[in-house]
Amino acid sequence: MSLILFVILKIYIISISVLIYGFTRIKKYQKTDFKPKTSFTIIVPFRNEEKNLPKLLDSFAKLSYPNNLFEVILVDDSSNKKFQISGFRFHVSLIDNIRISNSPKKDAISTAMQHVKTNWVITTDADCIVPENWLLTFDNYIQQNNVSMLAGAVSYQCENSFLHHFQQLDLTSLQGATIGSFGIKKAFMCNGANLAYTKSLFEKLNGFDGNNKIASGDDVFLLQKAADLFPDEVHYLKAKEAIVLTKPTENWKSLFHQRVRWAAKTSSYQSTFGKSLGLIVFFGNLSFVIGFVFLIFGIWSWQLLVLFVFPKFIIDFVLLYLTNQFLTNKRLRYLFLSSLFYPFFSTCVALYSLFGSYEWKDRRFVK
Repeated sequence: MSLILFVILKIYIISISVLIYGFTRIKKYQKTDFKPKTSFTIIVPFRNEEKNLPKLLDSFAKLSYPNNLFEVILVDDSSNKKFQISGFRFHVSLIDNIRISNSPKKDAISTAMQHVKTNWVITTDADCIVPENWLLTFDNYIQQNNVSMLAGAVSYQCENSFLHHFQQLDLTSLQGATIGSFGIKKAFMCNGANLAYTKSLFEKLNGFDGNNKIASGDDVFLLQKAADLFPDEVHYLKAKEAIVLTKPTENWKSLFHQRVRWAAKTSSYQSTFGKSLGLIVFFGNLSFVIGFVFLIFGIWSWQLLVLFVFPKFIIDFVLLYLTNQFLTNKRLRYLFLSSLFYPFFSTCVALYSLFGSYEWKDRRFVK
């Protein structure tokens, strides 16, 4: 059994090393002095977000982008209280979601698409804040590259708590894996809080057809279809000025259900690489848990456990460090404690996602 665990560790280290290599291959991008010319429609699905939406809209108002070159479509997914739009210099539409599937968010984006008049759409979430040069950076990259889909980074606004910084480290690892996969031409993951694509691409892909029975995944399934059919037109925007900030969850229960929702779609990935990497990461974390159990029952000595854990910690740290340097200027917090706790948390999430249900926006979804 020990031999099997060390073989799993070796495969895990090789896989993360490949992602690190891919991460370094994606060069950082800085906007130029190009005159803005891309027209965007920003789509924001929401449900019961009356506290967060004004902050998001305020960040739109502060964008360094011509008001006549972007508009906003807010899609209300049966909120308990009707959201009121105050005056803005840019055009804002508020429409109701038309539910036709098991996925509220996919339905919301599909509903909004019927109202989109621009060639480019960009999606984000109601609990996000966008930076001043967000659209300008996307526009500059689009002008310089032949691209139909462009994924951007997402980071958390953290307070000084273990819960928040644990989530930041988790998100950092996901962002690192995302960028790394783009770097080796195996893109399989992105974040719908910062994702742009052309309306024509959405139509060529038949939108979310084929995966609208799965509640989440409006981002990754669309990306995987695009990467499969038009790989040269799917890029990653590794630009600090295009990083969208969002809120971490405020309690462990919400975090657990959020991560279960994210994990539940893995088995439906179209990307073979994505499925394989998901299994490798799962067994890498599970082997850590088994090693700890072996220590408790005296099967392993603490020296052997350290010999097993140390290489995993180092390779994880390299990817986390590189990604953190891109995402934020802040240092990694609670790294050692999070590294010990994460394999147990991740293993529980993965196993529960195979059989259990999860809560999202005051609704319960069954696997």
